[in-house]
Amino acid sequence: MAIGTVFNIQRFSVADGPGIRTTVFLKGCNLRCFWCHNPESWDAGRSIEVFPERCIGCGQCAEACEHGARFLEGGSLRFDRGLCQRCGACAEVCVADAIRSIGAERTAQEVLAEIERDAPFFLQSGGGVTISGGEPLLQPEFVLELLRGCSDRGIASAIDTAGHVAWPALSEAARSADLVLFDVKALDPELHRRGTGVSNSLILTNLERLGSGRTPIWIRVPLVPGFNDAESELSAIADFCSKLPAVERIEILGYHRLGEGKRGRLGLERGPDVEPPSEDALARLAVVAEAFGKPVVVR
Repeated sequence: MAIGTVFNIQRFSVADGPGIRTTVFLKGCNLRCFWCHNPESWDAGRSIEVFPERCIGCGQCAEACEHGARFLEGGSLRFDRGLCQRCGACAEVCVADAIRSIGAERTAQEVLAEIERDAPFFLQSGGGVTISGGEPLLQPEFVLELLRGCSDRGIASAIDTAGHVAWPALSEAARSADLVLFDVKALDPELHRRGTGVSNSLILTNLERLGSGRTPIWIRVPLVPGFNDAESELSAIADFCSKLPAVERIEILGYHRLGEGKRGRLGLERGPDVEPPSEDALARLAVVAEAFGKPVVVR
């Protein structure tokens, strides 16, 4: 029985594949995209998110912490992340919801039981389950048990990956899924490294191999102004994907700022200040991508 670390199960999602979906978000990611809207997914273990403005100064977290990470100083509560062992004891006793423990170990069967409750909505809408992250394929055994469990229950499934994983894990997951959502951040190697912290060599090799297979692929391009919004970059991505038979469409996902506040609450450095793209810019770049033959959807 596979055990995975899950940080959210989002019901009634309409942005992670066809129809109404339940999206299972797994912890752990080997990219560090500066625009990431789920930085709580980066660490493979538990994360602690703090909302200082909610704190009522009751001191219960300091009493619960056995590691001295939470303490009173000058009448105010302090938090030393260097001492924090991320046990989550502080979050359990916080009555003001000022501390969140993110990430919990779940068995695949527990998650499948929760997913199954939404089966009527999947049936009515042509939806299903999407396994996302983070990078879900860093937990390959857990993902495979989820995908196969969905298949056994007649529930359509999708895997959302950035592709920076070993080929055996990706190919086996793709064979078990009904759809692959494949994130492509940039085609230019240096640009990709600057934006994500890693080379795109393995990613593109995996995409090329997957693109000749039978499982349908939807390419997802996060459109980030100042990073990958040049027409030449979108053209390169669309041209690359046009040669892959399994790619059904390209989705352009406009950057948003949902991850900015999370970084501070997680003790991470703030990313660059980026303005979301305008609707006109998204529409213009969609036309550029469509010229290479694949259908393009703007989200």
